[in-house]
Amino acid sequence: MPDGREPAAIRVLTGIGEVSAAAWDACAGTDNPFVSHAFLKALEDSGSVGQEAGWLAQHLAYHGEDGRLLGCVPLYLKSHSYGEYVFDWAWADAYERAGGRYYPKLQSSIPFTPVTGPRLLVHPEADWRQTAGILAGAMVELARQLKISSAHVTFPTQEEWSLLGDLGMLQRHGLQYRWDNRGYEDFDGFLGALASRKRKAIRKERREAEASGLTITRRSGGDIAPRHWDAFYRFYIATSDRKWGHPYLNRAFFHQLGATLGDQVVLVLAEDEGRPVAGALNLRGRDTLYGRNWGCLGHFKFLHFELCYYQAIDYAIQEGLKHVEAGAQGEHKIQRGYLPVETYSAHWIGDGGFRQAVEDFLLREGRAISHEARALADEGPYRKDR
Repeated sequence: MPDGREPAAIRVLTGIGEVSAAAWDACAGTDNPFVSHAFLKALEDSGSVGQEAGWLAQHLAYHGEDGRLLGCVPLYLKSHSYGEYVFDWAWADAYERAGGRYYPKLQSSIPFTPVTGPRLLVHPEADWRQTAGILAGAMVELARQLKISSAHVTFPTQEEWSLLGDLGMLQRHGLQYRWDNRGYEDFDGFLGALASRKRKAIRKERREAEASGLTITRRSGGDIAPRHWDAFYRFYIATSDRKWGHPYLNRAFFHQLGATLGDQVVLVLAEDEGRPVAGALNLRGRDTLYGRNWGCLGHFKFLHFELCYYQAIDYAIQEGLKHVEAGAQGEHKIQRGYLPVETYSAHWIGDGGFRQAVEDFLLREGRAISHEARALADEGPYRKDR
């Protein structure tokens, strides 16, 4: 360039460490902890993601002419569909039965984390729509260069989802469950907003959990010692063995998470005479508490609901947070104050015939999900006069 500047360029990063934490986080912002450099680096450094895990980093970094990072995308080349929570197994099966090769595919997401948040990370001083469009186009171009079947963006914000649709990607809906703080002064204030039968049921569950005699504490930052992370990892492994048989995260990940993002961790622990027996892991964003993992070494009546849902609500009220996100699946959350909210994903399909088949499926699925969301909302526990 005549003025000595380099042309704007997109780089593909094979590890989050190839860009500085300050530059990445300037684009990621501080609202959502899961897109932070520290969270993604803990996944990579621990080996929870990587080539052996089937999550090969292909993060996009868009630098301006002055060399400053203007935008980035957490992106992975995947050899399977595990750990995503937006299910495309049927798509893979159909395409491969028709003679195609579905894997590998590109996936813009936070591994093992079904949390809505930004995926097209744009520096606040850059033009958002222009830069996000460049990042989205670069992702599709990378998929074409790699000659792979598809590229997927899961759990983006609604604004990103709309942009990706405008750029020609197929749009998909999903449902999750979220508790909203309606200005409650305390937990009893929340209970007062519920129908009488639901209020009584929650009080009964909390009494039953308390009757176990366990001591329940909430810990953050320096209050979480290495022994607490070791205990939580045991809970996580025990629950993984019972539910799906393969733990995605390892012990090193939890220890690094505590070391680098400990101030945003809210770890709820239940102890039996000083011995930890159960726990729930949450991360705190700007206005939301995100429930992530839970585990238990025994059977304690209603302890899951107490640690994962009621302690989270109580904490959010005390801290003035607007929301608690309880993650994927679980209609039982509705009766405990967590109502259905829409989630989004966007999909680029390279094969024209296959794209048409997926698009037809998404139209039918979208109508079904909209109907389901309305039906679930009608079952909510809140008083009708509220």
